[in-house]
Amino acid sequence: MYKDFLEFIKTRGYFNQCTNEEILKKKLKKQITAYIGFDCTSDSLHVGSLLPLMLLRVFQKFGHKPIILLGGGTTLVGDPSGKDETRKILNENDINKNKKKLRKVFEKFLIFNSKIKNSAIIVDNLDWLGKLNYISFLRKVGSKFSVSKMLALESIKQRLAREQNLSFLEFNYSVLQAYDFLELFKRHNCVLQFGGSDQWGNIVSGIDLIKKESREEVFGLTSPLITTSTGSKMGKSSKGAVWLSEEKLNCFDFWQFWRNTDDKDVLKFIKLFTEIPNKKIEEYENYVGSDINQLKIILANEVTSYLHGQEKAKKVAYEAEKIISSKNLNPTLISDSDKKIQVSKKEIEKGLLLKQALLDLNLSSSIGDSKRLILQGAIKVNNNLIDDKEFLITKDHFVNNPENNNIKFLLIHVGKKKFGLIELI
Repeated sequence: MYKDFLEFIKTRGYFNQCTNEEILKKKLKKQITAYIGFDCTSDSLHVGSLLPLMLLRVFQKFGHKPIILLGGGTTLVGDPSGKDETRKILNENDINKNKKKLRKVFEKFLIFNSKIKNSAIIVDNLDWLGKLNYISFLRKVGSKFSVSKMLALESIKQRLAREQNLSFLEFNYSVLQAYDFLELFKRHNCVLQFGGSDQWGNIVSGIDLIKKESREEVFGLTSPLITTSTGSKMGKSSKGAVWLSEEKLNCFDFWQFWRNTDDKDVLKFIKLFTEIPNKKIEEYENYVGSDINQLKIILANEVTSYLHGQEKAKKVAYEAEKIISSKNLNPTLISDSDKKIQVSKKEIEKGLLLKQALLDLNLSSSIGDSKRLILQGAIKVNNNLIDDKEFLITKDHFVNNPENNNIKFLLIHVGKKKFGLIELI
Protein backbone atom coordinates (compact mmCIF):
# COMPACT_ATOMS: atom_id res chain seq x y z
CA MET A 1 0.00 0.00 0.00
CA TYR A 2 1.13 3.54 -0.69
CA LYS A 3 2.76 5.40 2.19
CA ASP A 4 0.91 8.57 1.33
CA PHE A 5 -2.87 8.56 1.88
CA LEU A 6 -3.62 11.38 -0.58
CA GLU A 7 -1.49 9.83 -3.31
CA PHE A 8 -3.26 6.50 -2.88
CA ILE A 9 -6.82 7.81 -2.97
CA LYS A 10 -5.99 9.73 -6.15
CA THR A 11 -4.90 6.50 -7.86
CA ARG A 12 -8.21 4.88 -6.87
CA GLY A 13 -10.51 7.72 -7.92
CA TYR A 14 -11.66 8.90 -4.47
CA PHE A 15 -10.18 12.38 -4.75
CA ASN A 16 -12.10 15.35 -6.14
CA GLN A 17 -10.81 18.47 -4.37
CA CYS A 18 -9.22 19.43 -1.10
CA THR A 19 -8.53 22.54 0.98
CA ASN A 20 -4.84 23.37 1.57
CA GLU A 21 -3.63 20.05 0.21
CA GLU A 22 0.06 20.59 0.94
CA ILE A 23 -0.54 21.39 4.61
CA LEU A 24 -2.97 18.46 4.94
CA LYS A 25 -0.34 16.18 3.43
CA LYS A 26 2.06 17.14 6.23
CA LYS A 27 -0.64 16.63 8.86
CA LEU A 28 -1.29 13.14 7.54
CA LYS A 29 2.25 12.07 8.45
CA LYS A 30 0.86 11.64 11.96
CA GLN A 31 -2.46 10.15 13.02
CA ILE A 32 -5.38 12.52 12.55
CA THR A 33 -9.15 12.22 12.93
CA ALA A 34 -11.68 12.70 10.13
CA TYR A 35 -15.42 12.26 9.80
CA ILE A 36 -18.26 11.71 7.37
CA GLY A 37 -21.85 12.43 8.24
CA PHE A 38 -24.78 10.14 7.45
CA ASP A 39 -28.35 11.26 7.96
CA CYS A 40 -30.82 8.71 9.29
CA THR A 41 -33.57 9.10 6.70
CA SER A 42 -33.78 5.33 6.13
CA ASP A 43 -33.04 2.10 7.99
CA SER A 44 -30.43 1.24 5.36
CA LEU A 45 -27.83 2.96 3.24
CA HIS A 46 -27.75 2.40 -0.51
CA VAL A 47 -24.91 1.93 -2.99
CA GLY A 48 -24.46 5.71 -3.21
CA SER A 49 -23.06 5.59 0.34
CA LEU A 50 -20.57 2.87 -0.49
CA LEU A 51 -17.86 5.22 -1.73
CA PRO A 52 -17.63 7.29 1.49
CA LEU A 53 -17.59 4.05 3.51
CA MET A 54 -14.71 2.72 1.41
CA LEU A 55 -12.88 6.05 1.80
CA LEU A 56 -13.18 5.85 5.60
CA ARG A 57 -12.03 2.23 5.45
CA VAL A 58 -8.89 3.25 3.53
CA PHE A 59 -8.35 6.17 5.92
CA GLN A 60 -8.37 3.81 8.90
CA LYS A 61 -6.05 1.34 7.18
CA PHE A 62 -3.54 4.16 6.80
CA GLY A 63 -3.51 4.43 10.60
CA HIS A 64 -5.94 7.32 11.04
CA LYS A 65 -9.06 7.57 13.18
CA PRO A 66 -12.48 7.68 11.46
CA ILE A 67 -15.66 9.10 12.94
CA ILE A 68 -19.10 8.18 11.69
CA LEU A 69 -21.39 11.10 12.47
CA LEU A 70 -25.00 10.01 12.65
CA GLY A 71 -27.35 12.86 11.90
CA GLY A 72 -29.90 12.23 14.61
CA GLY A 73 -30.35 16.00 14.85
CA THR A 74 -29.91 17.08 11.23
CA THR A 75 -32.31 14.37 10.02
CA LEU A 76 -34.98 16.31 11.89
CA VAL A 77 -34.14 19.22 9.55
CA GLY A 78 -33.38 17.61 6.18
CA ASP A 79 -30.48 18.16 3.77
CA PRO A 80 -31.60 20.00 0.59
CA SER A 81 -28.56 18.78 -1.39
CA GLY A 82 -29.50 16.90 -4.54
CA LYS A 83 -33.22 17.12 -3.79
CA ASP A 84 -35.97 18.71 -5.84
CA GLU A 85 -38.37 18.90 -2.93
CA THR A 86 -38.49 18.94 0.83
CA ARG A 87 -37.60 15.63 2.44
CA LYS A 88 -40.19 13.83 4.50
CA ILE A 89 -39.81 14.88 8.14
CA LEU A 90 -39.33 11.82 10.35
CA ASN A 91 -40.23 11.61 14.02
CA GLU A 92 -37.59 10.82 16.63
CA ASN A 93 -38.85 7.27 17.13
CA ASP A 94 -38.35 6.41 13.43
CA ILE A 95 -34.93 8.07 13.44
CA ASN A 96 -33.82 6.02 16.46
CA LYS A 97 -34.89 2.80 14.73
CA ASN A 98 -32.91 3.80 11.65
CA LYS A 99 -29.79 4.54 13.74
CA LYS A 100 -29.71 1.00 15.14
CA LYS A 101 -29.97 -0.55 11.69
CA LEU A 102 -27.30 1.73 10.19
CA ARG A 103 -24.75 0.82 12.86
CA LYS A 104 -24.76 -2.77 11.56
CA VAL A 105 -23.70 -1.56 8.10
CA PHE A 106 -20.84 0.58 9.46
CA GLU A 107 -19.46 -2.36 11.43
CA LYS A 108 -18.94 -4.29 8.18
CA PHE A 109 -16.46 -1.70 6.88
CA LEU A 110 -14.66 -0.23 9.90
CA ILE A 111 -12.92 -1.58 12.99
CA PHE A 112 -14.64 -0.60 16.23
CA ASN A 113 -12.25 -1.72 18.93
CA SER A 114 -11.43 0.64 21.80
CA LYS A 115 -8.16 -1.24 22.40
CA ILE A 116 -6.60 0.22 19.26
CA LYS A 117 -5.63 3.90 18.92
CA ASN A 118 -7.41 4.48 15.64
CA SER A 119 -10.63 2.69 16.51
CA ALA A 120 -13.63 4.04 14.62
CA ILE A 121 -16.32 5.68 16.69
CA ILE A 122 -19.94 6.58 16.05
CA VAL A 123 -21.19 9.96 17.25
CA ASP A 124 -24.72 11.39 17.07
CA ASN A 125 -25.15 15.12 16.45
CA LEU A 126 -28.43 15.05 18.38
CA ASP A 127 -26.17 15.02 21.49
CA TRP A 128 -25.42 18.71 20.93
CA LEU A 129 -28.04 19.94 18.47
CA GLY A 130 -30.81 18.69 20.72
CA LYS A 131 -29.58 20.88 23.58
CA LEU A 132 -29.17 24.13 21.69
CA ASN A 133 -30.88 27.28 22.87
CA TYR A 134 -32.21 28.97 19.76
CA ILE A 135 -31.46 32.57 20.75
CA SER A 136 -27.96 31.87 22.04
CA PHE A 137 -27.21 29.72 18.96
CA LEU A 138 -28.28 32.54 16.63
CA ARG A 139 -26.11 35.02 18.51
CA LYS A 140 -23.05 32.79 18.78
CA VAL A 141 -23.13 30.87 15.49
CA GLY A 142 -25.77 32.42 13.23
CA SER A 143 -24.08 35.80 13.44
CA LYS A 144 -21.00 34.34 11.71
CA PHE A 145 -22.91 33.29 8.58
CA SER A 146 -23.60 35.49 5.57
CA VAL A 147 -26.99 34.96 3.95
CA SER A 148 -25.42 35.96 0.62
CA LYS A 149 -22.89 33.14 0.89
CA MET A 150 -25.56 30.68 1.97
CA LEU A 151 -27.66 31.59 -1.08
CA ALA A 152 -24.60 30.88 -3.24
CA LEU A 153 -24.34 27.28 -2.01
CA GLU A 154 -24.94 24.91 -4.93
CA SER A 155 -27.68 22.95 -3.16
CA ILE A 156 -29.58 26.17 -2.43
CA LYS A 157 -28.98 27.75 -5.85
CA GLN A 158 -30.33 24.72 -7.68
CA ARG A 159 -33.54 24.61 -5.69
CA LEU A 160 -34.16 28.34 -6.09
CA ALA A 161 -33.28 28.29 -9.80
CA ARG A 162 -35.91 25.61 -10.35
CA GLU A 163 -38.38 27.68 -8.33
CA GLN A 164 -38.93 24.72 -6.04
CA ASN A 165 -39.89 25.07 -2.41
CA LEU A 166 -37.04 25.49 0.07
CA SER A 167 -38.21 25.66 3.66
CA PHE A 168 -36.49 27.83 6.25
CA LEU A 169 -35.87 24.56 8.13
CA GLU A 170 -33.77 23.20 5.24
CA PHE A 171 -32.06 26.55 4.69
CA ASN A 172 -30.55 26.13 8.16
CA TYR A 173 -28.96 22.79 7.26
CA SER A 174 -25.57 24.19 6.19
CA VAL A 175 -25.30 26.15 9.45
CA LEU A 176 -25.95 23.00 11.47
CA GLN A 177 -23.48 20.96 9.42
CA ALA A 178 -20.82 23.60 9.99
CA TYR A 179 -21.61 23.54 13.71
CA ASP A 180 -21.19 19.74 13.67
CA PHE A 181 -17.62 20.16 12.42
CA LEU A 182 -16.93 22.68 15.19
CA GLU A 183 -18.28 20.33 17.86
CA LEU A 184 -16.30 17.36 16.55
CA PHE A 185 -13.18 19.53 16.47
CA LYS A 186 -13.71 20.51 20.11
CA ARG A 187 -14.75 17.09 21.39
CA HIS A 188 -12.56 14.74 19.33
CA ASN A 189 -9.86 16.96 17.77
CA CYS A 190 -11.36 16.14 14.37
CA VAL A 191 -9.53 18.16 11.72
CA LEU A 192 -10.81 16.73 8.45
CA GLN A 193 -14.26 16.33 6.93
CA PHE A 194 -14.94 14.04 3.97
CA GLY A 195 -17.96 14.39 1.72
CA GLY A 196 -19.31 14.20 -1.80
CA SER A 197 -18.52 17.02 -4.22
CA ASP A 198 -22.03 18.43 -3.69
CA GLN A 199 -21.11 19.03 -0.03
CA TRP A 200 -18.16 21.32 -0.78
CA GLY A 201 -19.93 24.53 0.20
CA ASN A 202 -21.17 23.08 3.50
CA ILE A 203 -17.70 21.73 4.33
CA VAL A 204 -16.05 25.10 3.65
CA SER A 205 -18.66 26.77 5.89
CA GLY A 206 -17.57 24.50 8.73
CA ILE A 207 -13.90 25.27 8.12
CA ASP A 208 -14.61 29.00 8.18
CA LEU A 209 -16.61 28.69 11.41
CA ILE A 210 -13.78 26.87 13.17
CA LYS A 211 -11.29 29.51 12.01
CA LYS A 212 -13.49 32.25 13.44
CA GLU A 213 -14.06 30.38 16.71
CA SER A 214 -10.60 28.98 17.43
CA ARG A 215 -8.25 30.34 14.75
CA GLU A 216 -7.23 26.76 14.03
CA GLU A 217 -6.89 25.35 10.51
CA VAL A 218 -8.95 22.30 9.61
CA PHE A 219 -9.50 20.66 6.24
CA GLY A 220 -12.09 19.39 3.81
CA LEU A 221 -11.79 16.74 1.13
CA THR A 222 -14.46 15.72 -1.34
CA SER A 223 -14.94 12.71 -3.58
CA PRO A 224 -16.55 12.84 -7.02
CA LEU A 225 -20.19 11.90 -7.38
CA ILE A 226 -20.07 8.56 -9.15
CA THR A 227 -21.91 8.17 -12.43
CA THR A 228 -22.03 5.27 -14.86
CA SER A 229 -20.64 5.38 -18.39
CA THR A 230 -24.09 6.48 -19.59
CA GLY A 231 -23.92 9.55 -17.33
CA SER A 232 -26.64 8.36 -14.96
CA LYS A 233 -26.26 8.48 -11.18
CA MET A 234 -24.87 5.25 -9.80
CA GLY A 235 -26.99 3.18 -7.42
CA LYS A 236 -30.20 2.56 -9.28
CA SER A 237 -31.42 -0.75 -10.67
CA SER A 238 -34.56 -1.66 -12.57
CA LYS A 239 -36.18 -2.21 -9.17
CA GLY A 240 -35.07 1.06 -7.63
CA ALA A 241 -32.37 1.81 -5.06
CA VAL A 242 -29.64 -0.78 -4.51
CA TRP A 243 -29.72 -1.13 -0.73
CA LEU A 244 -26.83 -2.32 1.43
CA SER A 245 -29.15 -4.14 3.83
CA GLU A 246 -30.18 -7.70 3.01
CA GLU A 247 -33.58 -6.97 4.53
CA LYS A 248 -34.25 -4.49 1.72
CA LEU A 249 -32.36 -6.21 -1.11
CA ASN A 250 -31.50 -9.90 -1.13
CA CYS A 251 -27.92 -11.01 -1.52
CA PHE A 252 -28.36 -12.44 -5.01
CA ASP A 253 -29.86 -9.24 -6.45
CA PHE A 254 -27.08 -7.22 -4.82
CA TRP A 255 -24.47 -9.52 -6.39
CA GLN A 256 -26.27 -9.39 -9.74
CA PHE A 257 -26.28 -5.58 -9.71
CA TRP A 258 -22.46 -5.61 -9.75
CA ARG A 259 -22.33 -8.51 -12.21
CA ASN A 260 -24.37 -6.38 -14.62
CA THR A 261 -21.87 -3.51 -14.55
CA ASP A 262 -21.23 -1.97 -17.94
CA ASP A 263 -17.93 -3.02 -19.57
CA LYS A 264 -16.76 0.61 -19.52
CA ASP A 265 -17.31 0.95 -15.76
CA VAL A 266 -15.91 -2.30 -14.40
CA LEU A 267 -12.28 -1.18 -13.87
CA LYS A 268 -13.37 2.10 -12.31
CA PHE A 269 -15.67 0.27 -9.90
CA ILE A 270 -12.98 -2.27 -8.99
CA LYS A 271 -10.73 0.64 -7.99
CA LEU A 272 -13.44 2.34 -5.96
CA PHE A 273 -15.24 -0.56 -4.33
CA THR A 274 -12.65 -3.29 -3.78
CA GLU A 275 -9.25 -3.58 -2.14
CA ILE A 276 -7.61 -5.38 -5.04
CA PRO A 277 -4.06 -3.96 -5.30
CA ASN A 278 -3.25 -1.45 -8.02
CA LYS A 279 -0.67 -3.76 -9.60
CA LYS A 280 -3.30 -6.44 -10.11
CA ILE A 281 -5.75 -3.89 -11.53
CA GLU A 282 -3.07 -2.84 -14.03
CA GLU A 283 -3.11 -6.43 -15.32
CA TYR A 284 -6.88 -6.23 -15.69
CA GLU A 285 -6.48 -3.26 -18.04
CA ASN A 286 -5.37 -5.69 -20.74
CA TYR A 287 -8.56 -7.76 -20.51
CA VAL A 288 -10.82 -7.67 -23.55
CA GLY A 289 -13.89 -9.45 -24.84
CA SER A 290 -15.28 -12.25 -22.69
CA ASP A 291 -12.50 -11.70 -20.11
CA ILE A 292 -14.35 -8.55 -19.02
CA ASN A 293 -17.14 -10.79 -17.72
CA GLN A 294 -14.65 -12.44 -15.39
CA LEU A 295 -13.79 -9.00 -14.01
CA LYS A 296 -17.48 -8.34 -13.35
CA ILE A 297 -17.69 -11.56 -11.35
CA ILE A 298 -14.60 -10.57 -9.37
CA LEU A 299 -16.18 -7.17 -8.67
CA ALA A 300 -19.49 -8.73 -7.63
CA ASN A 301 -17.78 -11.27 -5.35
CA GLU A 302 -15.58 -8.68 -3.64
CA VAL A 303 -18.30 -6.12 -2.91
CA THR A 304 -20.82 -8.76 -1.84
CA SER A 305 -18.25 -10.23 0.56
CA TYR A 306 -18.00 -6.92 2.42
CA LEU A 307 -21.74 -6.66 2.95
CA HIS A 308 -22.85 -10.26 3.27
CA GLY A 309 -19.71 -12.28 4.00
CA GLN A 310 -17.58 -14.54 1.81
CA GLU A 311 -19.79 -17.60 2.22
CA LYS A 312 -22.90 -15.87 0.89
CA ALA A 313 -20.91 -14.26 -1.91
CA LYS A 314 -19.61 -17.68 -2.99
CA LYS A 315 -23.10 -19.15 -2.74
CA VAL A 316 -24.77 -16.58 -4.99
CA ALA A 317 -21.89 -16.69 -7.48
CA TYR A 318 -22.27 -20.47 -7.69
CA GLU A 319 -26.04 -20.11 -8.01
CA ALA A 320 -25.67 -17.64 -10.86
CA GLU A 321 -23.19 -19.84 -12.70
CA LYS A 322 -25.31 -22.98 -12.43
CA ILE A 323 -28.73 -21.48 -13.09
CA ILE A 324 -27.98 -18.67 -15.49
CA SER A 325 -25.07 -20.19 -17.37
CA SER A 326 -25.35 -23.98 -17.41
CA LYS A 327 -29.01 -24.34 -16.36
CA ASN A 328 -27.80 -27.24 -14.20
CA LEU A 329 -29.63 -27.54 -10.89
CA ASN A 330 -28.95 -29.67 -7.85
CA PRO A 331 -31.10 -30.30 -4.74
CA THR A 332 -29.02 -28.07 -2.47
CA LEU A 333 -29.21 -25.19 -4.93
CA ILE A 334 -32.98 -25.43 -5.11
CA SER A 335 -33.52 -25.75 -1.36
CA ASP A 336 -31.11 -22.91 -0.43
CA SER A 337 -31.94 -20.40 -3.15
CA ASP A 338 -33.12 -16.93 -2.09
CA LYS A 339 -34.78 -16.53 -5.49
CA LYS A 340 -37.51 -19.05 -4.77
CA ILE A 341 -41.15 -19.33 -3.79
CA GLN A 342 -42.95 -22.51 -2.78
CA VAL A 343 -46.43 -23.67 -3.75
CA SER A 344 -48.31 -26.68 -2.50
CA LYS A 345 -49.96 -29.32 -4.69
CA LYS A 346 -53.34 -28.10 -3.45
CA GLU A 347 -52.55 -24.50 -4.40
CA ILE A 348 -51.47 -25.50 -7.90
CA GLU A 349 -54.61 -27.53 -8.66
CA LYS A 350 -56.35 -24.44 -10.07
CA GLY A 351 -53.14 -23.25 -11.66
CA LEU A 352 -50.93 -20.23 -11.02
CA LEU A 353 -50.89 -17.34 -13.47
CA LEU A 354 -47.37 -16.72 -14.77
CA LYS A 355 -47.90 -12.95 -14.54
CA GLN A 356 -48.61 -13.33 -10.80
CA ALA A 357 -45.64 -15.68 -10.30
CA LEU A 358 -43.32 -13.08 -11.84
CA LEU A 359 -44.59 -10.52 -9.34
CA ASP A 360 -44.29 -12.95 -6.40
CA LEU A 361 -40.69 -13.70 -7.39
CA ASN A 362 -39.86 -9.96 -7.63
CA LEU A 363 -39.09 -10.44 -11.30
CA SER A 364 -41.56 -7.72 -12.22
CA SER A 365 -42.80 -4.57 -10.53
CA SER A 366 -46.51 -5.08 -11.27
CA ILE A 367 -48.97 -7.31 -13.10
CA GLY A 368 -48.83 -4.84 -16.00
CA ASP A 369 -45.05 -5.12 -16.05
CA SER A 370 -45.38 -8.93 -16.07
CA LYS A 371 -47.65 -8.80 -19.12
CA ARG A 372 -45.23 -6.51 -20.98
CA LEU A 373 -42.29 -8.83 -20.27
CA ILE A 374 -44.25 -11.84 -21.52
CA LEU A 375 -45.42 -10.10 -24.70
CA GLN A 376 -41.89 -8.82 -25.38
CA GLY A 377 -40.62 -12.42 -25.44
CA ALA A 378 -38.46 -11.99 -22.36
CA ILE A 379 -39.89 -14.91 -20.34
CA LYS A 380 -38.92 -18.57 -20.46
CA VAL A 381 -40.39 -21.34 -18.32
CA ASN A 382 -38.06 -24.34 -18.07
CA ASN A 383 -36.22 -22.88 -21.08
CA ASN A 384 -39.40 -22.67 -23.18
CA LEU A 385 -40.34 -19.22 -24.50
CA ILE A 386 -43.75 -18.02 -23.29
CA ASP A 387 -45.70 -15.36 -25.19
CA ASP A 388 -49.17 -15.81 -23.66
CA LYS A 389 -49.79 -13.12 -21.05
CA GLU A 390 -52.50 -15.34 -19.48
CA PHE A 391 -50.23 -18.40 -19.31
CA LEU A 392 -51.25 -20.72 -16.47
CA ILE A 393 -48.66 -22.75 -14.58
CA THR A 394 -49.97 -26.23 -13.62
CA LYS A 395 -48.45 -29.20 -11.86
CA ASP A 396 -47.55 -30.66 -15.27
CA HIS A 397 -45.02 -27.87 -15.79
CA PHE A 398 -42.96 -28.95 -12.79
CA VAL A 399 -40.05 -31.29 -13.45
CA ASN A 400 -38.14 -33.69 -11.26
CA ASN A 401 -34.69 -32.70 -10.18
CA PRO A 402 -32.30 -35.15 -11.91
CA GLU A 403 -30.44 -35.75 -8.66
CA ASN A 404 -33.46 -36.05 -6.36
CA ASN A 405 -36.87 -37.14 -7.67
CA ASN A 406 -38.53 -35.95 -4.46
CA ILE A 407 -37.91 -32.36 -5.50
CA LYS A 408 -40.12 -30.88 -8.20
CA PHE A 409 -39.35 -27.42 -9.48
CA LEU A 410 -39.98 -24.91 -12.22
CA LEU A 411 -37.40 -22.42 -13.47
CA ILE A 412 -38.41 -19.01 -14.85
CA HIS A 413 -35.94 -16.85 -16.75
CA VAL A 414 -36.38 -13.14 -17.47
CA GLY A 415 -33.89 -12.30 -20.19
CA LYS A 416 -30.42 -13.75 -19.74
CA LYS A 417 -29.55 -12.59 -16.24
CA LYS A 418 -32.66 -12.81 -14.04
CA PHE A 419 -34.38 -15.92 -12.81
CA GLY A 420 -36.70 -17.35 -10.20
CA LEU A 421 -37.54 -20.81 -8.91
CA ILE A 422 -40.88 -22.28 -7.91
CA GLU A 423 -40.69 -25.42 -5.81
CA LEU A 424 -43.66 -27.76 -5.54
CA ILE A 425 -44.15 -29.01 -1.99
